[in-house]
Parts: sequence; structure tokens; C-alpha cells
Amino acid sequence: MASGLIALAAALAVAVATGLVWQRTNGRIRGVRTGPAPGGPQAQAAGPAAAETGPVLTGAELGLPLGQRATLVQFSTAFCAPCRATRRILAEVAGMIDGVAHVEIDAESHLDLVRRLDIRRTPTVLVVGPDGRIAKRASGQPRKADVIAAVGEVP
Repeated sequence: MASGLIALAAALAVAVATGLVWQRTNGRIRGVRTGPAPGGPQAQAAGPAAAETGPVLTGAELGLPLGQRATLVQFSTAFCAPCRATRRILAEVAGMIDGVAHVEIDAESHLDLVRRLDIRRTPTVLVVGPDGRIAKRASGQPRKADVIAAVGEVP
């Protein structure tokens, strides 16, 4: 019986720790790693130039022209509840700051982009510079203040 309680306590501790880490990182906007994962098939196919610049998005891929200052690209799915709130936040930021565009992409319909950009969950937000380079990204619903700060940091 004592060993069962110890196992239960250990499982509970792991679950709480995992939940705290998830909560802390959910929606956090972070810088992006440039280039594909070292040694991966994308790195070999992309060549040395991709390692220096990272992925680049074009207006044609997004279906709208890139913003003059930045573009907020949101990957969503149909039944994603946080995606609706994220859409509102990004639309507000795009409306507040001149030269910022907001594009929402259905992840299920654009699997090529999802794979290329390593999108693992929705919502995922990419902050793209006017040159198409991804400057920042967030997995989960970001805070409005964090999005505004990320746009301000776009080169």
C-alpha cells in the first residue's frame, strides 16, 4: 500500500510540474531559430543559405501582401477555441499599428506550410518582417502587450 501511495505522489508531482511548465510557456512570444534543424532532411535540401536566413514567407504563400512594417500570421483550425481570441487580439494590433497586416491560415488546408514552418499546434502566431523573414513566434494564445512588443522588435 505504501509503494502505491509513493507512486501516486510521484505521478501527481510530475503532472503538476508538467502543467506549470506548459502554463508558463503557453502563448509566450519568442525569437526564432534560424534555418532548419541541423542535419535534418530540410537542412540538407535547403542548403547553406537557409541556415543563415531561416524560412521566408511571401505574400503569394499567405494569400495577401506582406505588411510594410510586419505581418502577423496566425495558423488556426476550425475547432480551436483559443484561435478565436487570438484572431481578435491580432486584428486589434493590426488595426492599431500602421503597416501591420494580419493573415489567418487554416492549418488543415495548408499542410505544406505547416510542415515547412514546423507548426505543431494551433494557434501558432508568426511575426514576419517586411522582407518575409520570421522574427518571432508563439504557440498558444499570446497576450496583446507581447504582440505589440514583438512588432516593435521587428527589424
